[in-house]
Amino acid sequence: MIRFSILLLLFLLTTTVFGSEVERFRWIKNESYLVFLEKQKLPIKKLYYDLDVDDQRLTAEMRTGVHCQILKDDKGMIEQVLLPLNDELQIHIYKDKNEYHFEAIPIVSNTKTEAFTIKINNSPYYDIIKATGSNKLAQIFVSNFRNSLNFKRDLRKGDTLVMVYDQKYRLGRPFSMPILKVAMIEMKHKQHFIYLNDDDRYYDAKGHEVEGFLLARPVRGARISSHFTKRRFHPILKKWKSHLGIDYAARRGTPIVAAGSGRIVYAARLGSYGNLVKIRHADGYETRYAHMKSFRRGIKRGKYVKKGHTIGYVGNTGRSTGPHLHFELRKRGRAINPLRVVQVTTKKLKGKEKKAFVKLKENYDQRVNLHLKNQTQFAKPQKVESVCYIYNGNLSE
Repeated sequence: MIRFSILLLLFLLTTTVFGSEVERFRWIKNESYLVFLEKQKLPIKKLYYDLDVDDQRLTAEMRTGVHCQILKDDKGMIEQVLLPLNDELQIHIYKDKNEYHFEAIPIVSNTKTEAFTIKINNSPYYDIIKATGSNKLAQIFVSNFRNSLNFKRDLRKGDTLVMVYDQKYRLGRPFSMPILKVAMIEMKHKQHFIYLNDDDRYYDAKGHEVEGFLLARPVRGARISSHFTKRRFHPILKKWKSHLGIDYAARRGTPIVAAGSGRIVYAARLGSYGNLVKIRHADGYETRYAHMKSFRRGIKRGKYVKKGHTIGYVGNTGRSTGPHLHFELRKRGRAINPLRVVQVTTKKLKGKEKKAFVKLKENYDQRVNLHLKNQTQFAKPQKVESVCYIYNGNLSE
């Protein structure tokens, strides 16, 4: 049963409430969910082997360093556990009538729009980390500009950099990857912008899609029937689940093409995925194509395919309610939204889309100009003391 509602009791991490105490820890590198259960002396059969295939797959999403919580009673017995899987969903283990139960529930967090301005002294990557302490912000900035700008050739000491981004906070701390909204870097007295549009893609000031990772639409002409989300209440299973991909609805037998060049590492049937193909690309990317009717002749593990090459056909295998392709994009094992990956394309915004983009751009430009006018150096945010909540005696945050 999902526990959300009513009043919450606020308490600090180091204090006890009603005889219960919250312990905070970070997920250990290379530790599996099963090893965690064994260490905590929790029932492995009940909390893993009795789960359905999808919930078992969820447990493999645990990431190194993520902040987790355990609620124990005054005797040191575990009452509840929270294990965040991503920025939207978490595993909740709780004790009810002396039995432990497993469920996936949404994460309660708040999002803040933040910004900073710096002068380049060394390189964008190094200077962003030095100013903010965030490797993630540095990675986002460099990855979005590296294919369109030559920092080594054109960047000069003293050039200006501005970033505006959304950051989620959980328990008073930054949580998950920031989402870049707009960035500007000045090179040779010329400003270069990148904007996140309402279609979740990045464009330059002229409304041209920005170059980046080579990604093609895997089913030409298909409509998106379900978007990527880390938190969705499943209408059939009646519980919270992630949808770590995009569904493209199309007629059975419609060709499916490789979204990028790479080597096939899996081509067989796999549980609820049905007929599945996995392709490994450069820079740690992997694409997955599920529910396929069949594979194209010659498609097998170890084969190298080029972007746009047909690898199979739309079907309805596995857990599927109708013919469609479930398409996933992962980087080093972590699922990411395919629509948020910068793409190489000839797409140029026109008509109503262009007008909407221009309004969005003007709003972003005002924010950037405000920061440039103030020339305020970024100051690291003050530490917020971590807090947890109890919802009707239930651990949450």
